[in-house]
Amino acid sequence: MKVLITGGAGFIGTHTTAALLAAGHEVRILDRLDPQIHGAGSRWPARLPKRAERMLGDVREPSDVARALEGIDAVCHFAAFTGVGQSMYDWASYVATNVGGTACLLEAIVKRGRPLRRFVLASSRAIYGEGAHACAAHGEVHPGPREREALERGDFEARCPSCGRAVKAVPTNEDLGAAPLSLYGHTKAQQEDLCRLAARTFGLPVTILRYFNVYGSGQSLKNPYTGIVSIFYSRLKAGQPIALYERGLPGRDFVHVADVARANVLALESEVPAGTAFNVGSGRELTVRGLAESLAVAAGLPVRFEDRGEFRVGDIRSCFADAARARALLGFRAEVSLEGGLREFALWARGEPSADLYQRSVEELQRHGLLGAAGAAENAKAAAHAHA
Repeated sequence: MKVLITGGAGFIGTHTTAALLAAGHEVRILDRLDPQIHGAGSRWPARLPKRAERMLGDVREPSDVARALEGIDAVCHFAAFTGVGQSMYDWASYVATNVGGTACLLEAIVKRGRPLRRFVLASSRAIYGEGAHACAAHGEVHPGPREREALERGDFEARCPSCGRAVKAVPTNEDLGAAPLSLYGHTKAQQEDLCRLAARTFGLPVTILRYFNVYGSGQSLKNPYTGIVSIFYSRLKAGQPIALYERGLPGRDFVHVADVARANVLALESEVPAGTAFNVGSGRELTVRGLAESLAVAAGLPVRFEDRGEFRVGDIRSCFADAARARALLGFRAEVSLEGGLREFALWARGEPSADLYQRSVEELQRHGLLGAAGAAENAKAAAHAHA
């Protein structure tokens, strides 16, 4: 097939391009080379395979999209902003790119009058909000948003929506309803809705892949808004402490980009019912602190932690994948171990320039009231009382 990858010069797009070319497909890339991702100068990344056709353009521009779709058999739609924290104060950009760009692309596909063999949407575990949890009294539950007042008391637990007990994370499957907590999660859920509408109305053969926390070589080492592994590495390399939000206990599912690229190829080549969603994750939960410790070992760097009881508004407590559907229908199983994947990342990152811009992201969260700390409310009240 001749495959168009929107956002194909990005982290996942670059790896997927190489995997598709290795599988015998042709690849065309449409990318605007956003400076936040690619740095100043808007250069095509050196890692991008030379055999891929490159088009500089914006998925929000109808003329760019129409040109990119000429002669195309299948589409991987990756173009999106992906920072959970940043999305909470940059609404217009995230909606315009993630939702508006998807609408522009789907409209162009519908109007071109030639059916696609497959359309793969890069979605996210962020659509779930909190993942599935188990309550001792009520079985499997889907916790709602945690109240800021509870977080400020230092109560970071997800709780049963029926009885309020603390609950334990269990694997999340694709049938869990969408309940996004961040603006980014909302835009990914809207992308899915638009694609399913196109599938129902026009027969567009859409496959939806919900990525969990993707990491690996090629991830930007200069973007402070997304990619927890690269952000932690930049802090380690700079000799700076890693800030532990919620005591470092939130749980995530880390999946290597090589596995994600393979899942993308399988999704393009598999005949599955239009609109089917698949989790793409390792199926294993790891705490954020555990990730930092494992990364430090892989990189051979000392690690220091800074725990001020902080939390970010819009973050979840825990979510990890039930990958049974992807195994059964796509033949996908994550193969790269966490230890092997972090070694691969660290070996690559060692020779790459990095920038520790973490403090910039923190200052922006603080400016918009999106960073809090346990005990902050009590301290503020005590200070006000003392002043009075």
